[in-house]
Amino acid sequence: MALQALLSEIDPSWFAAGDEPLPPELLRRARGSALGRRLLVRGLLREGAARALFAPRPGQDFATLATRWPRARLERLTRDLGVLAYAPLIRAEVRREPVRRLKRALGNSYLLALDPSVWDAKVAPEVARRLAAAWDGALRADADDARLLALFARQGRDELRAWAAQREPALGEWVALLHPREDAGPAHLPEKPVLLLCTHHETRALTENRRR
Repeated sequence: MALQALLSEIDPSWFAAGDEPLPPELLRRARGSALGRRLLVRGLLREGAARALFAPRPGQDFATLATRWPRARLERLTRDLGVLAYAPLIRAEVRREPVRRLKRALGNSYLLALDPSVWDAKVAPEVARRLAAAWDGALRADADDARLLALFARQGRDELRAWAAQREPALGEWVALLHPREDAGPAHLPEKPVLLLCTHHETRALTENRRR
């Protein structure tokens, strides 16, 4: 992935002139010129938003990571991480209509939350209370599936950013940059299931590419 393509993937909210977002036309022109791209990268580095992503690494650069983790693959990963993070409530949910909605909205990801071999879903009481605060609203009868999926996606991004901060900082920056600016929220998944899902999604992508 070339720098121009990568900058086009980053959410516009990350590019600013002072305290104001760059006007769309100015951002478009900056992305299209070599000098503009250097200035955009300099701004990201100055804010600390992409220091690991653009840091020189032996045998790798920003294009390597962005190619490994395109937006669609990251969205699948973060949704699964969010579903897994809510496993304590998904397993405890026995109401007929919410269970039906979860199965319809999540497909095979619903089974992921039920699998104790991936995670035992044991959390501290304060974590359970935090999850429950958002859970009932997302499952209200008048709430659509988009709200439920957004809940899982947001929690999944928080989980991935927390894990990546220790294991792969550039990945954490990349997933943040692909979405509008948001402060990282609390995360609670242990390291092992996050690593398991990251490896699963990356391996599945490699397998699919070989079949083509």
